[in-house]
Amino acid sequence: MGLGVGGGLAARATISESGTDVVVIAMGPGRRHITKPVCEITYALREEGIDTSVLVVNAGSGVPADAPDVTTGTCFGLDPIEVERIQQYKVALIHLGNVRSHIIYKARLILRNVNIPAVIVAQCPIDYEDFAAIGVKTRVVMPADEDINTKGEIMEIVTGVIRGVTCPQDKLDEIVSKVQKVLPSTKGE
Repeated sequence: MGLGVGGGLAARATISESGTDVVVIAMGPGRRHITKPVCEITYALREEGIDTSVLVVNAGSGVPADAPDVTTGTCFGLDPIEVERIQQYKVALIHLGNVRSHIIYKARLILRNVNIPAVIVAQCPIDYEDFAAIGVKTRVVMPADEDINTKGEIMEIVTGVIRGVTCPQDKLDEIVSKVQKVLPSTKGE
């Protein structure tokens, strides 16, 4: 399947375009990669008047080739067209699952390729230090200059968003609030 515009169901290599404020980056749907929280998050952001698009990456499973725990048969990656599309937005909301080591390396790969602020949404506990330790720029903890491996920067993190379960309103409110906090700093550029 080529990279196309998504319709009713989220599928690998699709984008659901709706303005240029926020792009929600999600893994392809599958047995372990459940898209339910992404749909609810997108709806909550749109309900608040935030133009939100969804990009379901083509190679969303596994970890990047440079991650230390490359044990799965698949590798996470981005196509050049995906990089180009992500870069058009003001903020990236990145939802990459529940495995801590996978999340940090996937986020690093995305932010190596795009120079926009990001909000990370995860199921597992994760913090700014986890990202900074592998060279990801963050608002709270910055790696040493020689260790920086990203163009983009993590501005906010929301944890406790469980895959396949209805996202509680307090988590949706937290996500909307953190996205709104990041968006004004990018308005007018």
